[in-house]
Amino acid sequence: QVQLVESGGGLVQPGGSLRLSCAASGSIFSINAMGWYRQAPGKQRELVAAITSGGSTNYVDSVKGRFTISRDNAKNTVYLQMNSLKPEDTAVYYCNVEGYRSRSSRFSSWGQGTQVSVSS
Repeated sequence: QVQLVESGGGLVQPGGSLRLSCAASGSIFSINAMGWYRQAPGKQRELVAAITSGGSTNYVDSVKGRFTISRDNAKNTVYLQMNSLKPEDTAVYYCNVEGYRSRSSRFSSWGQGTQVSVSS
């Protein structure tokens, strides 16, 4: 089993910043992609940002220039630095980690979700 623990959500005013963290633990042989998704009320879950094992990143257009994804491979942790937050960023944010438990056993795990609310 691979468990993900998220932290860092909260309530912030427009223009403010938050940093989300997601730590993976358990039976992990290697980690490939790590990503952050979000789901707003009444909307589908969308990919916000992702980072590969080699450090390549991609972002949804609406957060480019404001959000930064990074990872600490030694800690099996992925971060999402969110700056210049807007009310439309309000959502539950989920991390996703994909990798291998062994050389032949893949996994894809989700965090429990953390609420990010942007409001004055």
